Amino acid sequence: MEEHCNDHFSRPKGFTRAKGSLPARRALHATKQLYPPEGLYTRRMSLYTPLSGNNEMKLEEDIKKAVEVMRQGGVILYPTDTIWGIGCDATNEEAVARVYRIKQREDSKAMICLVDSDARMQRYVRDVPEVAWDVMEMATKPTTVILDNAVNLAPNLIAEDGSIGMRITREAFSKELCYRFQKPIVSTSANISGEPAAQNYRDIAPEILEAVDYVCFTRRQEHQPHQPSSIIKIKPNGEVKILR
Repeated sequence: MEEHCNDHFSRPKGFTRAKGSLPARRALHATKQLYPPEGLYTRRMSLYTPLSGNNEMKLEEDIKKAVEVMRQGGVILYPTDTIWGIGCDATNEEAVARVYRIKQREDSKAMICLVDSDARMQRYVRDVPEVAWDVMEMATKPTTVILDNAVNLAPNLIAEDGSIGMRITREAFSKELCYRFQKPIVSTSANISGEPAAQNYRDIAPEILEAVDYVCFTRRQEHQPHQPSSIIKIKPNGEVKILR
């Protein structure tokens, strides 16, 4: 199955590249980013997702089911470009509220969301600063940018200051999932707030597994270290602040 976007990050049409602004280079250097694990960012996805024993599920069916659940306002568990995440339609206020309840987390602590492309991001953030495009293009590991002036998202997903944390995923499964869903997908760690994040499927607590409507089959057998993304806050004036 082919992904529906180019391998390289593409800027908005008409955007003039500044060859990596100084603030962007400083921000990425401060996060001590490392090259992603081999095979993490792949262009092709296998048609089948291995399950336990001899059972197999088509990856396409896995994505189709996850999309169907989210369109009905449901909550899913899915592998991302970092750790396993709890996800839902980022524009659905009730679904977002349910994710907060599952995590036993206050809704004043805003969650991030994933998109599949820069074009998608621009539909939900008004006037993305130029330095943000530099940061995302130069990043060598998953990097979430927190931007002001969020629009068209569930009100309880947006922080009190009007900002939203958003990441363009390059990982094959989550990117295809975002593309098929055609909206941002909430991506918050699959754990009760305050407990260790689930790096792999086997690390997810039973109460989390039982609380969602669908658990993706893709990458369930994986067992390797994963880390949360870097988080960089970028103000409209280009001011950059490293949060993680």
